Amino acid sequence: MACSIMWFRRDLRLRDNPALTAAVAEGDVVCALVMPGADAGDQWGAGPCAWLHHSAAALDSSLRERGSHLVIRTEPPAQALTRLAHECGAIRVHCTRLWTPAGMAEEETASRELSGFGIELEVHESQYLVSPDALRTGSGGPYRVFSPYHRAWLPAASDAGALPAPTRISAPAYTPPTAGPVAPPPGGPDISRWWRPGESGALARLEHFATDVVRSYAEDHDRPDLRHTSELSPHLAFGEVSARVVVATVRERASEQVAAPFVRQLAWREFSGHVLHHFPHTLDSPLREEFSAFPWSYDPGLLAAWQSGRTGYPLVDAGMRQLLATGWMHNRVRLGCGSFLTKDLLLDWREGERHFRNRLADFDQASNTFNWQWVAGCGADAAPYFRVFNPSLQGAKFDPDGTYVRTWVPELAALDSRWIHRPWDAPAGELEAAGVALGRDYPLPVVNHAEARDRALAAFAAIKRG
Repeated sequence: MACSIMWFRRDLRLRDNPALTAAVAEGDVVCALVMPGADAGDQWGAGPCAWLHHSAAALDSSLRERGSHLVIRTEPPAQALTRLAHECGAIRVHCTRLWTPAGMAEEETASRELSGFGIELEVHESQYLVSPDALRTGSGGPYRVFSPYHRAWLPAASDAGALPAPTRISAPAYTPPTAGPVAPPPGGPDISRWWRPGESGALARLEHFATDVVRSYAEDHDRPDLRHTSELSPHLAFGEVSARVVVATVRERASEQVAAPFVRQLAWREFSGHVLHHFPHTLDSPLREEFSAFPWSYDPGLLAAWQSGRTGYPLVDAGMRQLLATGWMHNRVRLGCGSFLTKDLLLDWREGERHFRNRLADFDQASNTFNWQWVAGCGADAAPYFRVFNPSLQGAKFDPDGTYVRTWVPELAALDSRWIHRPWDAPAGELEAAGVALGRDYPLPVVNHAEARDRALAAFAAIKRG
């Protein structure tokens, strides 16, 4: 019987996995996960590695229920796959395409190395509903603005025909050795406290969202004090559930009108992949070239205050602390934290991108880069340079009772809602009654927002004038 290798990457699932389905149809299958090595270290920080530790264990458990198991290797992928193919006599390797510059280069290297030994690499599509190279503008170029991309994406994004999970996976007579379980990294978030990684957790979360949450999504998804987002982003980032299954499930449970605002967010995710594919230099350079001359400052103290949630602005600090603890942050708060770094502190968006890359359990290279450039005003369809979020007003609008801040900034928990988003304005008696001494229990603001906004607008205006 023929033997093939299923090379798991960011598709850690059994259901609707075309690569796995093709491998199983050919005969015996060795299921392999190649761990990111030192050469990919900056793509795999503590947050994503902490998630991978649990997700790989969940995948291995699912495979064992079907007669297989997960073989983990730690060499560079081309080397690991070639060695593994020789060990088990595989004639073909199946995998899902990763639409990042590094992912596609990895595939090219693996294909070249394997073909030298007569082994074929077959790459399947399932990372996105619509591949990043599938859509073009009327003039034949890539999209740089979301609205026309979205209009073209909707009819192309079919959610039909999800593949079932295999009920049995035949393993070869010889079982290749494994490097052992994925070790959790030091300093990562306590994923198991906050999340249920793996395919079963992803499907349970999807069912909850589609059944109980999606109807209030349009109205309440900007409220970090309410759990009215899907919270599917880590599961999607690791491919524990496919975008096709997500969209189909939501549309089964809700009308198209109700589902549309959430589906639009998935289109935004795919737009980020489209932009990165066509403009790979945006990994470390702004899409809008004029921002190459932007006068970013560098202040290690301010950066550290932002990273640790000690800026003196409660909504920002709550978000940064949620990120450190859980590996995730509510999207509305991500916008506020990003705006604060790039506009209030005038720190380079790449500092924020790097920190999120390290800490986010839902780290996705295309989305992370794209969204940081968006909030800084230097990317595709970017927020206007004059949009500077006021963290106090954002808090009052989206966390009106202070519930979110009280959860993540407990030193302010007893402060009245009138002052919780601007404690520096609270009367001395209110602070004393709440047990808060500013500068001791909670930091004073590291910058004055009004003055910082003026500095940001002046800097943006200068580059706009050229």
